[in-house]
Amino acid sequence: MFDFDQYLGFLAFLTILTIGFWLMIFLLTFVIPYWVGGSFIEFMKEKREERKLKREQENN
Repeated sequence: MFDFDQYLGFLAFLTILTIGFWLMIFLLTFVIPYWVGGSFIEFMKEKREERKLKREQENN
């Protein structure tokens, strides 16, 4: 049915496909939400700091 070379190529294809699948699952469930959440927290810190400086300038 398969020659040995075809069998190795098929195994390489399945390995690459599986690695890509699990990499996409990892990126979509952990890395991207972590990145978006962290940038949102940093944005909120900057806004809070801006408001704090504005309030201090109004008081002086």
